[in-house]
Amino acid sequence: MRKINKIIVHCSATPEGRNVSAATIDKWHKERGWSGIGYHYVVKLDGSIEYGRMVDKVGAHCKGHNKSSIGICYIGGCDSDMKAKDTRTPQQIASMLELIRILKKLHPGVEVFGHRDFSTKECPSFDAKNEYCNA
Repeated sequence: MRKINKIIVHCSATPEGRNVSAATIDKWHKERGWSGIGYHYVVKLDGSIEYGRMVDKVGAHCKGHNKSSIGICYIGGCDSDMKAKDTRTPQQIASMLELIRILKKLHPGVEVFGHRDFSTKECPSFDAKNEYCNA
């Protein structure tokens, strides 16, 4: 098993209310020439969690940090004009918190970040580092 020291939260950069699956993101990433979905988990609008890439495999979600991180992507992150917006549903908020708590138990010492902490992007459209620091 690889050494995990970061959980990096992302958004799918899709308009609020548009439901997308891990299979759809997998298709998008393959169209970009990747081997498949870059995230390890996808949190849908109803709070259900889908597997993306297996956790024992290096992700493709945050340049320079994939080797030691787990990528979580929630569906949404943009308003109808495709501007950054925290669009998480109450179900997504609850599921993401529970998933992060579980991952922190499985990987002691892991820290949570938003993609924006390593990029000029606004992803995931909220301050994940601050929100999950005590999860």
